[in-house]
Amino acid sequence: MKDLHTLTYLNKKISLPIIHNLQMNIIVEENPFNLPVEDFFKMAARINKKRAFLFVSKLLGKHIPIEPKKGLLTGFMLATRYEEIITGTISPQREEIMAIYRESDLHFFDKPFISSDQVNPIIIGFAETATALGHSFFRAFEQAAFFHTTRENVNELIPIITFEEEHSHATSHRCYVEEDILDNNREIILVDDELTTGKTAINIIRDIHRKYPREKYTVVSILDWRSKEWQLEMKSLERELQIIIQVVSLLKGSFELAGDQINMVSHAESIERNVEEPLIEFISLKNYVKERIVPITSSSLAGNRIEYGYLKDTGRFAIHTDEVTDVWIRSAANELKKKRVGTTLCIGTGEFMYIPMKLASYMGENTYYQSTTRSPIYPNNEEHYGAKTAFCFSNPEDVDIVNYLYNIKANQYDDIFVFFERKVSRERLTELLAELSTAQVKKINIVYCSGR
Repeated sequence: MKDLHTLTYLNKKISLPIIHNLQMNIIVEENPFNLPVEDFFKMAARINKKRAFLFVSKLLGKHIPIEPKKGLLTGFMLATRYEEIITGTISPQREEIMAIYRESDLHFFDKPFISSDQVNPIIIGFAETATALGHSFFRAFEQAAFFHTTRENVNELIPIITFEEEHSHATSHRCYVEEDILDNNREIILVDDELTTGKTAINIIRDIHRKYPREKYTVVSILDWRSKEWQLEMKSLERELQIIIQVVSLLKGSFELAGDQINMVSHAESIERNVEEPLIEFISLKNYVKERIVPITSSSLAGNRIEYGYLKDTGRFAIHTDEVTDVWIRSAANELKKKRVGTTLCIGTGEFMYIPMKLASYMGENTYYQSTTRSPIYPNNEEHYGAKTAFCFSNPEDVDIVNYLYNIKANQYDDIFVFFERKVSRERLTELLAELSTAQVKKINIVYCSGR
């Protein structure tokens, strides 16, 4: 039976406050899992002249801390919806997945359920926000390939495709995979957290199709806010290229920004720095991942070479379902669990989201997860708002890039685990550690996978 409380929102205007007199008016047109709208996001103001607002997801584990299970489960909810669209029937997984979503004490095991007889797609997650979402979605398939786009410059490789995301704070996407992964007629599924215009998806479909044409694409996103005009743009692309484009989402509707748009500027928060310094421990997972390292290096925008290789299991250079293993992740998580001292926050870094989220999911109760981000959001300590606090620091992996962490309050956690794909120097961690110290935790653990 459908949730009548949720259904009352369909096709009715909902007004959501942002900041001052700025507000977002939305109309929900489709909500296939009948989730309350407040389960999806909170609103916030961006420090970005291209777009003054942000739908701050409560499902991704990017800006708002979540139970790691919820982030993994969101990918499976989208996969369930995808299965329903391609089969035209209710997925057998729907009831179980929704029960796990509603009951926090039920465990989630991401075992594949979409058979290879139905589909064998290539799944692409968009950096940086949807790398974990795309990876989790991929785990629902018995047979598929997965990779995610990246903003990084990889020394030894030339990107096979590049495209632009005009409204983003960092616009350029690169894809570093072997040509044979795209040189075929398999369905391509693009996974993002939100569609506002769909232009990013249109850009990458054009670029792929110019080099590796095929018959079918699917665009998967938690939110689909495309206007009728932008929906027609995608239909026009279908006709132009003579292809099929499906769109899958958990919430579809339209939005309108109302009120005076303010040019929000970054400001330094008044944070008490006279706090007790936490214990800091450096933890290497190299003994768990030594067979999983890709010996490719990169350079930052500042030209600083990073000597340590990437982790194969992220999917940056593509992975296939027959290569997936959780054995080392479970073993490493058991070791990390022993180092916990209470309520724990696990922090992924930039595009490195899925592996930290997965590790956090095995580290026991009262473990929460979120990630650093490039997105500058104006902090505002109101209950409805999506970024109540903000930490700002140089990205330890590329000091020319500013990173942020949101919604971390003092005395909220007992310990913090920060996960890096590759080892970084203590010197480059100075700003991040200074910010995290104001959270007044007992211990900060810096965890890295690759490096001596």
